[in-house]
Amino acid sequence: MPGLAPALTRRSLLSAAVLTAGLGVITRAPAAARPRSAAEGYTLPMPTGPEQLGTVALHLVDRTRTDPWVPGRPVREIMIQIWYPARHIHGHPAAPWLSPGAVPHFSEMFGLPAERVRATATHGRAGAPVHGGRPVVLYSPGLGGDRGTSTVLAEELVSHGYIVVTIDHTHDASEVEFPDGRVEVAAIPPDIDEQIIAQVVAVREADTRFVLDQLAVVNAGGNPDAGNRRLPIGLRGAFDLNRIGMFGHSLGGSTAAATMHHDRRIKAGVNLDGTLVGAAAVAGSDRPFLLLSSDHGTDPEDPTWDAFWTSQRGWKRELSLTGSVHGSFNDGQVLYPQAAPEIGLTPEQLAGMVGTLRPQRSVTIQRDYLRAFFDQHLRGRRSRLMCGADPRYPEIRFVR
Repeated sequence: MPGLAPALTRRSLLSAAVLTAGLGVITRAPAAARPRSAAEGYTLPMPTGPEQLGTVALHLVDRTRTDPWVPGRPVREIMIQIWYPARHIHGHPAAPWLSPGAVPHFSEMFGLPAERVRATATHGRAGAPVHGGRPVVLYSPGLGGDRGTSTVLAEELVSHGYIVVTIDHTHDASEVEFPDGRVEVAAIPPDIDEQIIAQVVAVREADTRFVLDQLAVVNAGGNPDAGNRRLPIGLRGAFDLNRIGMFGHSLGGSTAAATMHHDRRIKAGVNLDGTLVGAAAVAGSDRPFLLLSSDHGTDPEDPTWDAFWTSQRGWKRELSLTGSVHGSFNDGQVLYPQAAPEIGLTPEQLAGMVGTLRPQRSVTIQRDYLRAFFDQHLRGRRSRLMCGADPRYPEIRFVR
């Protein structure tokens, strides 16, 4: 299949398609004929909860760190997106799935037509007033992934009353657009080895802990945005910082486990199909953690998951999603099926990228189990989905 690397392990640090730079979290489509113009964007599944959605992006600068990937950068800059329940959305425009300046590079790297990506809207309304006092969930994408690559899952949590904060790990992410129009692209060395991966994880963990610090600033009424851009009304005091969870896909799942081991502010975590990298990630914690894997058939267990299971002292579950692949756990699973006819994907190619489970069904299951986990462990709402197999979800296998 043109543009794709040889098959990787089911929980590879990278996606099912390692790009020439050695990065990637959304599977790259083959180089095929693409339309010259396409005015309509792709459609994201509607979130199911009663809350309206608002969102705002913040440009954060950590002056205690230099940039680890670009020599000479004296500070570490990252972008985050805060998704929250909104009091109302009237007069506030729909936020794009990807910021406009980042679209050309994304399209080149991942094979989705730029016109379609640029026109793809989320269900969040930019700058809408906040309906706060909510538990908080952080999201870290896979290696090479932008902060928006699990918008489908983030929006669902927000629609049911969570605030979700998604993180762009600059120069790890394929591309990040900053408010001044700069687009910073991936700069991790292409020859990724264990030493570099260990550094990637350390940087991601530092980014996440810095984000937690800045959320406390916002909650106290401060504005840590580097450009001092106006924050939505009601953001002050909106975060319940005593109830913080975190989830991530691939290396983002490992980031969640490692950060949770070191930082007690995170009360519950989820790893979506990620190999656990480094001592902190496999060391576990005394707080709840959920492992959700792709369908690996009769392949042996990932040894890093075995190590984590032995070390984990808090509540734990391991589930597997039948018919899924590594690329099933981000928004690629809903974008590529829509794009398949125009970019020339065969059914076999598409199945290799997003699995054989119908995308809408996969989204429904992931949304329901992710919400059930955080409802149980951040809100104290016991869920039958966390107790054992449920006939409504035959695709979920309880591994242990």
